[in-house]
Amino acid sequence: MVTAAKTTSQIGMHMGVAFGIMYVFTGSLALGGVAAVLEPIVNVTLLPLHDKLWERIRAKVDARKAQAATAAEDSPVNPVGPKQMQAT
Repeated sequence: MVTAAKTTSQIGMHMGVAFGIMYVFTGSLALGGVAAVLEPIVNVTLLPLHDKLWERIRAKVDARKAQAATAAEDSPVNPVGPKQMQAT
């Protein structure tokens, strides 16, 4: 129940902000109303695309980190000690 109330509150807030900004800039109640209706629709449409994009970015970053960790583990250890390197 709390989640539904929170979601409804967020939608109302988004619609109010969209209406208020459009009304302040245009002075039109009609354009404010259009913005208030369109803003949540656009958000609902674009948010899943945004989330998928960030999932792909996260997967690429994780893959690069794993590849770097594997490369670090596979790198040969220097068989020459520091004292031997100085003598050379």
